[in-house]
Amino acid sequence: MHQLTSQHIFPSALSANEEGIVAVGGDLSPERVLLAYKNGIFPWFEDDDCLAWWSPDPRMVLFPEKLRISKSTKKILKDNPFKITFNRSFNEVVNACAKVKRYGQNGTWITNGLMKSFNTLHEQGHAFSVEVWKDYELVGGLYGVDLGDVFCGESMFTKANNASKIGFIFLVKELIKNGYKLIDCQVPSAHLKNLGAEEVSRSKFLEYLA
Repeated sequence: MHQLTSQHIFPSALSANEEGIVAVGGDLSPERVLLAYKNGIFPWFEDDDCLAWWSPDPRMVLFPEKLRISKSTKKILKDNPFKITFNRSFNEVVNACAKVKRYGQNGTWITNGLMKSFNTLHEQGHAFSVEVWKDYELVGGLYGVDLGDVFCGESMFTKANNASKIGFIFLVKELIKNGYKLIDCQVPSAHLKNLGAEEVSRSKFLEYLA
């Protein structure tokens, strides 16, 4: 397995092992994290002292024009119970995502080191958030890395029924408006599959990224 050095260089994502790990080690500087995403790789670990960099095969993606909205969700959109904003509370969204308890996981991959890196990327214009509000309370949201015409979704959270789903739909519509070609959803999820996400091979994903 490739051990990263202080140089900001990654091996090819195609060199990942069977589990999908491309490399270990390195650091969480914003420059390295952004370079990883540009190369189809993302950080995923539970300890800032044991960094692991992944490129799974298959990869879950959503082509924005293939977004699927159910009848029940269309009704929620029509009723308009939420207010949606972009980049109003990036840090708050990241913190909320870090606190979500997830099935099969004891901790979170959104460590203090990763939070700091994402906050800097946000300040530099390379990461953004979507916030979902109800009665002035933040009840859902998501954030990710922006590669210009590809959005790499990192995490989402919800405190109210359908909040993160509605936030995601607003995100997709905004990305369509701005000519984005792909949303990287990283690993398979039934929730995202219901919204139109699909699995593609690692090699195909890297072609789209290039």
